[in-house]
Amino acid sequence: MEKQGYKIISDGAADLEMAYAKEHDIDIVPFYVSFDDKTYQKEIVEIGIREFYQKMVDEPKVFPKSSMPSVQDYMDVFEPYAKAGISVICICITSKFSGSYNCARTAAGQLLETYPDSKITAIDSTFVTVAEGMAVKEAVRMRDDGVSYEKCVDNLIKMRESGRILFTIGGMSYLVHGGRVGKLMGVAANTLSIRPLITMKDGEIFPSGLARSRKKSKDKVIDMIIDYFKSCGESPDHYSIHVGYGYDIEEGASFQDEVKNALTKQFQAKEDGQEHIYDNIEVYQIGATIAVHTGPYPVGVGIFKKYEYV
Repeated sequence: MEKQGYKIISDGAADLEMAYAKEHDIDIVPFYVSFDDKTYQKEIVEIGIREFYQKMVDEPKVFPKSSMPSVQDYMDVFEPYAKAGISVICICITSKFSGSYNCARTAAGQLLETYPDSKITAIDSTFVTVAEGMAVKEAVRMRDDGVSYEKCVDNLIKMRESGRILFTIGGMSYLVHGGRVGKLMGVAANTLSIRPLITMKDGEIFPSGLARSRKKSKDKVIDMIIDYFKSCGESPDHYSIHVGYGYDIEEGASFQDEVKNALTKQFQAKEDGQEHIYDNIEVYQIGATIAVHTGPYPVGVGIFKKYEYV
């Protein structure tokens, strides 16, 4: 049932678990993925994330592609709410990676001509995967806490400036294949077993260093998240913090523990005389939309400011 008067919708790039989406009344507009450039399947709906990753691992020389939802896909999801007079907030992948946001805006504009009294707002999250998902979850919290439609939209636009994804990947081949880095750098990095460190902010990805092993790259990701909080002078308590992983479930769980322990050690806040342990960090499987660029072994941390602190 509709909660607090407006509907939250997201594209599939937010990588929300379907059980969570169902429990919290969120509609998902999926992306499409293909392994042969001919047959495209809806992520999650027609191909599960485990099946997708297993295929990547089993066929490492095959590079899958993704395709964004169409204007019609968005119209099909939006129209029942516009017709019923239910306001909609749709949170989309960064427009610098995909045209999904523009398709959502176009669909909204066309429907508003037919239903001029309805409200449909598409928001460019400026993120993908865990940080986009955290934006959706904050929108749900605001809706369920009774925050108005207009204030929710305003808060989301402010909050996205605080978001970061700090991550590393298993190798450079997918980034090279997708044209994200120069081929020469990719060859050198693979030859030297170098692991890149990457920061996503303001809708784009930026190089943040290199490490010579998987362990060192994960350690540096943790250092980067600690440095971020120290430099901005804010408490991690003011942020949602999620660990994201790809194919390796066990690595995701162990990295989640490492992040919890590191933040607890560095930011030993006291609450009612008790040491505050950062035990509310969620672990989150990165989906197909970003994995086609990173390969099957991304791992990292996403942060997004909670709405109470904007």
